[in-house]
Amino acid sequence: MHALVQGLILGVLTGGVYALMASGQTLVFGIMKVVNLAQGALVVLGAYLSYQLFVSYGIDPFLAIPVTAVVMFALGVGVHLAVLRPLRREDRAELSLLVTFAVALLIEGVIGVVWNTTRRSINTSYANDSWTVAGYQITVVRFAAFALSAAALGLLILLLHRTRFGRAVRATVQNPESARLLGVRAERVAALGFGLGAATAAAAGSVYGLLYPFNAGSHYDLISLLLSIVVLGGLGSIGGAIAGAMIISVSSAVVASTISPSWAPMTFFVLLLAVLLVRPQGLFGRPA
Repeated sequence: MHALVQGLILGVLTGGVYALMASGQTLVFGIMKVVNLAQGALVVLGAYLSYQLFVSYGIDPFLAIPVTAVVMFALGVGVHLAVLRPLRREDRAELSLLVTFAVALLIEGVIGVVWNTTRRSINTSYANDSWTVAGYQITVVRFAAFALSAAALGLLILLLHRTRFGRAVRATVQNPESARLLGVRAERVAALGFGLGAATAAAAGSVYGLLYPFNAGSHYDLISLLLSIVVLGGLGSIGGAIAGAMIISVSSAVVASTISPSWAPMTFFVLLLAVLLVRPQGLFGRPA
């Protein structure tokens, strides 16, 4: 019983971080109907930027997020304008897979040149601190990462539901053609949306670097996890991404703590298959 509860605690705290990573992925798909295979690489790049600020200037990874988010937002807008916007609209969904995978490989190559392929980690003074609550261990880093992820997701949801830009995004997601007829500049919304997805990757990257060692090739594992989350939750749904992240993270942590860690990586694929057999559009997705 103790192992089960400890696994639940670990799963919930980690699930918040996964949800932040996946939110940018599902946001880009909702706006552009583009499956962004570069999202994992953007998360890893965010981790490296946070690592460099910590090593060179002693800036705490949490405090570095505003800086890395601005840099990554600009990068995301630039990527959209340079390689996605020129694609023909009718071919964008298919070609975007190749284009964003090429972007991921380019980011991996740049990381390899600048930081080489050695595994890095961000080791702060509180990296090994933990609290004991009712006999259960809660690490300070994971709790802080969960709190920051929840705050960032809350701000993202407020942005989408309480601002003019958010209304334009939701209109574009629901019906792009009608949104254009009503004066929404869909290409501008798409560029800003891709930039926003990159900014969430920057925030998630700072947290990811605190929790796990990483190198230039870490994005391969990340993108498979993120795709599983957004497909499970329903492509284009922020709420679905949060729910999918929690389900996958909690189930994996429980399996690892009660059965064997070697079975945990397979858990989310089993869950994904089971859900899609019953509900092909995902938990919160809508049928085409």
